[in-house]
This record gives sequence, C-alpha cells and structure tokens, in this order.
Amino acid sequence: MSATGVSLFVAVPAAVAGAVCIGLASAAQARATKEVETTKPLDLTLFRRLIGRPLWLIGIAATLLGLGLQLAALAFGPLLIVQPLLITSLIFAGLASARFEKRLPDRVMVGGSVLCVVGLAAFILIARPSGNGDVLLTGPALLPLGIALAAVTAAGMVLAAFTGSGSLRTLGLAVATGVLYGLTAGLMKVVAGQFRVGFDEPFRHWTLYLVCVIGPFGFLLSQNTFQQGRFLTPALAVITALDPLVGVAIGLSWMGESANGSPLALAGEAAAGLVIVVGIALLATRASHLSAAPEPTEAAEPGSDPDDGYGLAGSTC
Repeated sequence: MSATGVSLFVAVPAAVAGAVCIGLASAAQARATKEVETTKPLDLTLFRRLIGRPLWLIGIAATLLGLGLQLAALAFGPLLIVQPLLITSLIFAGLASARFEKRLPDRVMVGGSVLCVVGLAAFILIARPSGNGDVLLTGPALLPLGIALAAVTAAGMVLAAFTGSGSLRTLGLAVATGVLYGLTAGLMKVVAGQFRVGFDEPFRHWTLYLVCVIGPFGFLLSQNTFQQGRFLTPALAVITALDPLVGVAIGLSWMGESANGSPLALAGEAAAGLVIVVGIALLATRASHLSAAPEPTEAAEPGSDPDDGYGLAGSTC
C-alpha cells in the first residue's frame, strides 16, 4: 500500500469516528442547553448553569474525543477529504436526538441520510483531492479568504446581536459558529503537522495560540445556538454545511491542496454538492417536525415572533 493509501486508511476512519462523537455531542448539548435558563449570546454564565448537567458533561466528553479523532485525521489526510466527512455528524446527531426523545427516525430522515452519504462519496470520488500540506501560506496570499471569513463571521454576529427575531438570531449564531469551526479545523491541520515534527514545535508558532482563542469562542457560540434554536437539526445543518466549506476553502487557498478542476469534474462536484444540500434540507425540515424538545425554563418574552424551525421565539455560536 502506498504512503497515500496508508494515510487515508488512518484519516478516513478517524474522521468518521470523529463525526460520530461530534454528532452525539451536539445532540446531548442541545438537549442540555434547553434545561437551563436562556442567556444572551456570549454570556459566559451559560457554562456555569450547564456544568452540573450530566447530559452536557457527556457532550463535553464526546466533543473532546471527537476533536482528538479529527486532529488525528487531519494529521494524515487532506482537509478536502477530512472536512467533508464531518457532514455525516448531522446524521449521527439526528439518530442520537431521536434516541434521547425515545422515537425512531422515519423514512424521510433515513432518505436524507442516504443522500448525504451518496453525495459525499460522489464528491470525493469526482474531486480526487490531492496534496496534504500542513503549512500555511504567508503574506498577502492570506488576505482574500481571511477578509471574507471575517466578514461572514461579523455579519452572523451582528445578525445575532441586533435582530429582534429568534429565528434570525439563531441563524446568525449558526453562521458564525460554522465559519469559526471551519477556521479552527484548518489551523488544527497546521498544528497537527507541527506535532509530527516534535511535541514542543506547536508552542513555537502563533497557530496553536490562535486555535486556543477561536476554538473556545466557536464552542461558546455553538452552545448559544443550540439553546436559542427550538430544534437541533436546522441550526446544526447550517453549522455542518459551513464547517467543511470553510475547511475546503482553506485547503485550496492557504495550504496548496488541489482538486479535479476540469469542466466535467466541476459539473459533477456541483451535482454531488446539490445532493448533499438536498439531504441536509430533508434532515433539517423533517427533524423540526418530529423534534419534541423539552420546554425551556424561562418563558418566551412578550411580543416575540413565532418560531419557524430555526429558533425559539423570544430566546436571546
């Protein structure tokens, strides 16, 4: 087996196992955040309210295990393979959520899951990702994508902070969370490469310290997103879609990875992406009808707007 084959033999199972853990963590944390008083975005007291919740602690343990597996996958595989595989976390989150609510997924949710897996497999086969760089470009080459990511994150935060709609607030938080998660994954790829040089190597570079800031910030936003949204899957679908998109953009723009760019391949990649989007939409819309989230401890604010599937009316990534 070639070196590339060995790397993928490690990276793919690690990425899928990481997706299982992240899906379980998302379902557990989303349910736990509904059991405490609703807070405003970026309110650190949310952690104080959650710390004694067993379900939330299970979610934290699953998150840490998932991040460890993702780091292992990124150490061996390119972002263009590892990050799209994280889309499957939405499937596992739906299954875990159904288990918590003591119901079985119906045929629509199963169909959505199948579409996600088929679309993902087709995308990877057609794109044929190559390159496995773990060093960021330097200088002006970082600016176009960096500015775009900062602008999208800021737009999501502004939407969350200044909108009066619970659904738009949740959407803004989910967008900011997805971008920060994807950026964290790209930086973790660099850190993983540095660890392979030597255990002390990451501590000599700014990348690790930036991960230590962006990662927890994105996690705080995710907990706010789960608490604000009435249903898990619609908000998680936004996060799950943006995370790999940002990771792929970083791989292509900042780390020298490449994919099949012929006209026929681009058409096939677009079609595969569309299949994935349809699968995510099916999972999100169906789960919003089936979900039976527990009532929040704080009543909705007077005059709040009805929920449309993204957020809980009156609620404050």
